[in-house]
Amino acid sequence: MKKLALILTLLASCSAWAQGDAEAGKAKAATCAACHGADGNSIMAQYPKIAGQHPGYLEKQLKDFKLAMTTGGKQGRNDPVMGGMAMPLTEQDMADLAAYYSTLPISDNTTPESSVEIGQQLYRFGDAERGIAACTACHGPRGNGTSLSGFPKISGQNAEYVKLQLDKFRAGQRSNDLNEMMRSVAAKLSDDEITALSQYVGGLH
Repeated sequence: MKKLALILTLLASCSAWAQGDAEAGKAKAATCAACHGADGNSIMAQYPKIAGQHPGYLEKQLKDFKLAMTTGGKQGRNDPVMGGMAMPLTEQDMADLAAYYSTLPISDNTTPESSVEIGQQLYRFGDAERGIAACTACHGPRGNGTSLSGFPKISGQNAEYVKLQLDKFRAGQRSNDLNEMMRSVAAKLSDDEITALSQYVGGLH
């Protein structure tokens, strides 16, 4: 019953999204290039690649950035830079930008050999003794996530950005995850495990 309720909630949230126009989004994306790159593949490791990301996920993040600004940080996703960028956007702007970036190919990335053993173990199997779920459960075996459920694509993502987000989830500084799932997992990870996972997902294909 709980699973059914969750699915219905996800479907309802998806239906609330505006229909995005990729061409319109391209015309609106000029200011995004400064941090995310002209093709959505940021070369600055602390910023995410948004090329090829699920449009629903991108749209949700933009809405959450704006929500945090309008609620004084009580709701949504706090980020002073993205909050300022999202504030003037309409829901149609967000849908258009999300549609555009979802059409672009994400650039390749690699996994350092030193992170494979720990990263692969946690990603594929988790750690049952510590109550850590396998990352594959939500993000899939290749890190592609699922559009309908709202789980993002993490394959090929910048390792430094992934690490920053896991650190924020662990510290409770980011709280816009579904049912606190990411906070629950990150809270049980060590610094070394976060580093290994962050580097491991970059090379998933």
